[in-house]
Amino acid sequence: MATIAVYSLKGGVGKTTLAANLAWCAAAKSARRTLLWDLDPQAAASWMLGREAKHDRAQAAFSREVDARKLIRPTTVERLDLLPADASLRDLDHLLREMDKKKRLSKLIAGLGDYDRVILDCPPGLTETAEQVARAADLIVIPVVPSPLAQRAYEEIERHLGGRTPTLPVHAMVDRRRRMHLEAVAAHPDWPVIPMASVVEASAAAHKAVGEVAPRSAAAAAFLDIWQRIERRLAS
Repeated sequence: MATIAVYSLKGGVGKTTLAANLAWCAAAKSARRTLLWDLDPQAAASWMLGREAKHDRAQAAFSREVDARKLIRPTTVERLDLLPADASLRDLDHLLREMDKKKRLSKLIAGLGDYDRVILDCPPGLTETAEQVARAADLIVIPVVPSPLAQRAYEEIERHLGGRTPTLPVHAMVDRRRRMHLEAVAAHPDWPVIPMASVVEASAAAHKAVGEVAPRSAAAAAFLDIWQRIERRLAS
C-alpha cells in the first residue's frame, strides 16, 4: 500500500478535482485497488463520486467509535472505493489534539484493508490534520495555481514540511492566454501542468472523472501524466 495526499495551504486551487481524477487513474488506468479518503468537511470529493455520507460519522473513525472500514463505500468505478467526508470533520483538529495521537491517521490507513493505493483529499491549512497527513503520506501532491499568492503558499508548505515527506508540485488551472501563467510555468518547466478547461467542470458536474467524459482531452492527458509520474516516484 502507498498513500498519496493531495494537499494545499489554500482552497480553490483544484485540490479535490485533482484527488478524484488521480484516484480514477489509479483504479482505471493502473488497475490498482484504490481508496479515496475524503478528509475535507466540505465533502466535495464525496459529492464528485456521487457517494455523500448520510450520517455524520466520519470523525468517529478517528476516535475509534466506528471502524473506518465500515464507512467505506464502493463507487461506480471498478476497483475504486470511497471513504466519504461529512460535517463532523470540522472538529477533527480539536479531536486529534485532545487525543494526542500523532500517528492516528497512519494507523487507521494501515488497518483499512487490501488497497494498493490510498489517496487523501485533505482540507486546506496548516492544521493538526495536515501534520497527521505529513506523517502518513508517502508522497504529497501540491496543486499550485500560477499566481503570487499560490506560489507563496506552496513555498510555505515546503518550509513547514522541511523535507519530511516527498512532494510533487503541480501547476493547476493554467490558462495559457495569461502572461502570468505562462511565466510561472516557464519558471518551473519540470512541474506537470493541468490546463484550465471547461471539461474539468463538466465532468465534476456529471460525477465522473475527466478520463471518462473526455478521454482524448488535454485535461485527461494531464491527469494521467501526473499519475504516471506518481507511480514512477513510488517505484523509485
